[in-house]
Amino acid sequence: MSTLTKPNHIGRKISRIRELRDMKQEALAQALGTNQQAISLMENSETIDDEKLAEVARALGVNVEAIKNFSEENMINFFNTFNEAVNNSHFASNNNNCTFNPLDKLIESVDEIKNLYERLLKAEREKVEYLEKLLNK
Repeated sequence: MSTLTKPNHIGRKISRIRELRDMKQEALAQALGTNQQAISLMENSETIDDEKLAEVARALGVNVEAIKNFSEENMINFFNTFNEAVNNSHFASNNNNCTFNPLDKLIESVDEIKNLYERLLKAEREKVEYLEKLLNK
């Protein structure tokens, strides 16, 4: 029986991180100044050049190493370790167990960042409109 190792498919990792951040391909495309089709092609690519990977990492709000080392197994281990740490801490001795799902908190944080980004983007667009009006007068 042969044991084949899974290739380090960077495109799939980018896709999964994007999905975990509740980001659509269109939003990532806009952040990178490209279109949805280019994102789809990138997510189907096994490799991506380092410069493009750095841009994608910035747009996703993670570092390049997080993308390169991403795996579902590592993510599950991270949350299991987090829960074990909470349960084994001094909080557990006071019978105060974690009453929230850490993944929910992570998603809330991502949503807050997304909302902040959208507000900043809107403010920048309003500035551009105002400056264009001034130029046209």
